[in-house]
Amino acid sequence: MMMESLPGWLPVEVSRTPLNILLLGVILSFSIFADTVARRVGVPRISILIMVGVGIAFVQQVLMGAQDAELLGGLSEPLIQLALVMVAFLLGSEFKLNQLRDTGSLILIISLFVIVGGGVLVGVGLLALGFPLVVAISLAAISVATDPAAVTESIRESGDTRLRAKVLLGTVAIDDVWGILIFGISMAVLGWALSNDGQLALLHALWELGGAIVLGALIGLPASWLTGRLSPGEPIQVEAIALILLLAGFSDLLGVSALLASMVAGTLVANLAYHHTRSFREIQHIEWPFLVFFFVLSGASIDLYNVGDAIGLTIAYILLRLVGRILGGYLAVILTRSQQQTLPRHIGLALTPQAGIAIGMGLLAAEQFPEFRGTILSVVVASTITFELIGPVLVRRVLRS
Repeated sequence: MMMESLPGWLPVEVSRTPLNILLLGVILSFSIFADTVARRVGVPRISILIMVGVGIAFVQQVLMGAQDAELLGGLSEPLIQLALVMVAFLLGSEFKLNQLRDTGSLILIISLFVIVGGGVLVGVGLLALGFPLVVAISLAAISVATDPAAVTESIRESGDTRLRAKVLLGTVAIDDVWGILIFGISMAVLGWALSNDGQLALLHALWELGGAIVLGALIGLPASWLTGRLSPGEPIQVEAIALILLLAGFSDLLGVSALLASMVAGTLVANLAYHHTRSFREIQHIEWPFLVFFFVLSGASIDLYNVGDAIGLTIAYILLRLVGRILGGYLAVILTRSQQQTLPRHIGLALTPQAGIAIGMGLLAAEQFPEFRGTILSVVVASTITFELIGPVLVRRVLRS
């Protein structure tokens, strides 16, 4: 472990561990600043936290010249994963059978039009503009992903409980299922077409999906019976933390989708834990600090030296994704207008945030097609910054309309 010495008159040596602890404290302190600024200027605190992360990246990469150094060493990845697992579990808990009877068809139609339709528009648009097939299909598949943390936090921050908020929560939850399916199939088709290894890629995608469903069921079924038994009528924090750690740990160990496994577990607990007097809300009590780390570390992980690459492709991707979401949402609302009159026609704007999942997909695509690595990652990183900054603002706009 690297050691650093303080001034000679202090008989103390500082290791990386206390520095990481101090940095975690600084990040949480910045979240208090973000709350204050957000209330005064009306900007979502998520956007402020992302900018804090970008500022940290600038100091680390530009001023200190540590371009390849990890901000928190090995802590960044597990903190981000735990945050996403918590969000996915809570999103899964929104899939209650009694509620889906009323909103299930709306969620399915909107998700298909906004997410799948938007992805098709990105792919066709990039191909029409003359970009390579691999780049167009990869970015089209990546465009399907939505950041559930940003959408969920924006809705929770607004306090909106109307139908549009419920539909958005359900849509962003099922979006991750669509994203994993579409990305896995796209990579398999491209791999088969270009190098005849599509069968292996398809098997990996099936394992990631099928294994996640099985893992979520294996953890969610006993959890739905056990939670709340120690403290009558309501689960306790120890149970919540244990459940999240089990989902995150086993998902990573088995190489399956932690998001899908967590959503399956959350859905089972929400629908089968009849002995609870309320839903599994203890996770919400511990979720925000991890979300702070997620947003700040996502911004800090950006490689600023490569953001400027492929500017034209990046602009085309951002515009096509925005148009696809707006058009898909408009068509979905028009299609369901006879059933529901309260949904805004620009609801697709609320599904624009894009963060960790997209970056993860970009890394997988870059690994499979290394000749396009720089292009794909540059576009994904630059667009992620854009969508994470404007996405929460657009969510608020849709909720206020």
